[in-house]
Amino acid sequence: MGRGSETVLNARRAALFLIVCLAARAASAIQDGLLPNGNFEEAPPKSQLNGTRVMGRYAIPHWEISGYVEYIGSGQKQGDMLLPVPEGAYAVRLGNEASIQQRLALTQGAHYSITFSAARTCAQAEQLNVTVAPESDILPIQTVYSSSGWDSYSWAFKATGSVVSLIVHNPGVAEDAACGPLIDLFAIKTLPTPQSSKNNMLKNGDFEEGPYIFPNARWGVLVPPMDEDDYSPLSPWMILSSTKSVKYVDAPHHVVPHGARAVELVSGMETALVQNVTTVPGLPYMLQFSVGDAGNGCVGSMSVQAYAASRSVKVPYQSQGKGGYKRGALDFTATADQTRVVFVSMGYIMKPDGTLCGPVVDDVSLVCTRNRPARRLLL
Repeated sequence: MGRGSETVLNARRAALFLIVCLAARAASAIQDGLLPNGNFEEAPPKSQLNGTRVMGRYAIPHWEISGYVEYIGSGQKQGDMLLPVPEGAYAVRLGNEASIQQRLALTQGAHYSITFSAARTCAQAEQLNVTVAPESDILPIQTVYSSSGWDSYSWAFKATGSVVSLIVHNPGVAEDAACGPLIDLFAIKTLPTPQSSKNNMLKNGDFEEGPYIFPNARWGVLVPPMDEDDYSPLSPWMILSSTKSVKYVDAPHHVVPHGARAVELVSGMETALVQNVTTVPGLPYMLQFSVGDAGNGCVGSMSVQAYAASRSVKVPYQSQGKGGYKRGALDFTATADQTRVVFVSMGYIMKPDGTLCGPVVDDVSLVCTRNRPARRLLL
């Protein structure tokens, strides 16, 4: 073999090795936590910026954009309005019909939750369309639940392939093409399959499994309303509402009745926390749960109404905003082979800064009480 032929062969081997390496890299599953450049701190080249507008489709590292997309720095203003950046120095703003996407290497058939932060800017009824084909949902972001002007949101999906595209799109059409939500801090978390136990017919009754919460996130994560066929970030719990959310809170930043996670009902009677459970018609059951406050300064008279079958119970709680809880219970007889368990906050409460808050629900259990002693009600 001549030297020229050997050189060509070596080049082909090197190219093949590079292709194999790239394929292996593309097939490796993304770990739970921040997505690659999920906080947009890796900036586009200055040559790809026209003022704040990003001009190149692939200018933002690890992302692909379409339409009017801006790269916003912390402290930047639009007129007299300060544009809030959730974390770090930079965020992205999606203008009319603009979108941003990232390809993710995941485990086919597994369920995942996406967490990201968003802030409304100059448009009022802003929304974001989040898609991982074939699943897609519109998330309302017009209600602000934190004093900082932005909130963290969650959304779940099932990976139908080993590589999927996460797309976030602004479907709004404002008079100013640059108007649109700011987005930042994208993270992912694998959601395990919920399991029931012999001591609890409900799955994920302690809310320990849910969307990713950043270690420094003092504000929790919103779980928006969803269609009943959608996979929930709090599966198998569903959030039923037209535009309002519940808040997923953690023990490092809140007072939680049990374990490390709980749900704060921040939207009053406009939102229901729901789970369907298999029951036997005619048999007796007992539902037990905790109602309290998250220790986040939410002060006032709270009450949570729990529903199951044809019965309900209201559990009042007087909050001092410093944490605490009480137990509630509901005995009922099943009337169908599936019973819907529902929790609703019966009032609206605001903190002194004007943000919505409400009672915390946690440690929810359901047992059949035929031929067994009732679980002791802890006060």
